[in-house]
Amino acid sequence: MLRTLFREISLGVALLFSLVTYAQDYPNKPIKIIVSVPPGGSVDPMARLVGEKLRQKWGQPVLVENRPGASNNIGAEAVFRAPPDGYTLLFAPDAPFVINKAFFRKLSYDPDALTPISLVAVNPQVLIVNPKVPAESMQQLVAYAKGNPGKVAYGSAGSGTSTHLYGELFQSLAGIKLTHIPYKGAGAAVAGVIGGHVDMTFVDIGGALQHIRSGAVRVLVIADHKRSAVLPDVPATSEMLPGLLARTWFGMAAPPKTPAAIVNRLSAAIAEALKQPDVVQRLVGMGNIEAVGSTPEEMAAFMRKDSERFAELIRATGATEE
Repeated sequence: MLRTLFREISLGVALLFSLVTYAQDYPNKPIKIIVSVPPGGSVDPMARLVGEKLRQKWGQPVLVENRPGASNNIGAEAVFRAPPDGYTLLFAPDAPFVINKAFFRKLSYDPDALTPISLVAVNPQVLIVNPKVPAESMQQLVAYAKGNPGKVAYGSAGSGTSTHLYGELFQSLAGIKLTHIPYKGAGAAVAGVIGGHVDMTFVDIGGALQHIRSGAVRVLVIADHKRSAVLPDVPATSEMLPGLLARTWFGMAAPPKTPAAIVNRLSAAIAEALKQPDVVQRLVGMGNIEAVGSTPEEMAAFMRKDSERFAELIRATGATEE
């Protein structure tokens, strides 16, 4: 019995030693970051910015691969099924982490099994419209929508994404009827507004700022508690429709059962990168995006809280899979 116990302890120590050694050698080959949205907007350049900082730190190539589609589910599933060795990572907005499990009846991956690495950044969303829409403010848009039920179409980054749910929340709080048009990504939804194919969309500031400044779209409101420093003349929803608060967040995760030593190494490197002045300034320039950087445990706690928020939002608005 003592011999068996000694053998089990020895095996455990050997396993622990091998994991520590493996983590110390990590990374010793290229890392692939799968981005669950198409190029365009702010998600893709953010992932590439983080990837470049990891490359500089470790001297290993960091490749970014876009796997968009199915409301971020395609990219998330690819990482979910990847080997848990730290060489395939997910960079995504909130949808595949906390929304999709409450919205879709069936998923081909388990969001709760993904291994959190770090909360990367948060960014308020704005409500933008095509310049031809007869509304210079959110109040005018609500009045126009009330006089034309179902005529105002809003684009989203896809069914079940935060932009879809915030559109549902907007019409619920304002007492209006909108028509939802899902797109494959936030960039495509913004392009739909610019082209006049839809009237409005919610999008993070970073994904709309250049189009706002060029006049291609009109911004009506920032869906946050306060105004943005990059758009100081645009009112916040707290000033007129307090219940309409929308902030996109972005995070990194690894496949299920990725060793904690590797996850912690990644998390520390990402947090270090996000503190660098050039990264902070770059994110601010992309639309007042706030760099975060967190431990895996902090990201997990944040996700639990946000999961509850979106589950309640889905129940309250009656949003369904389309």
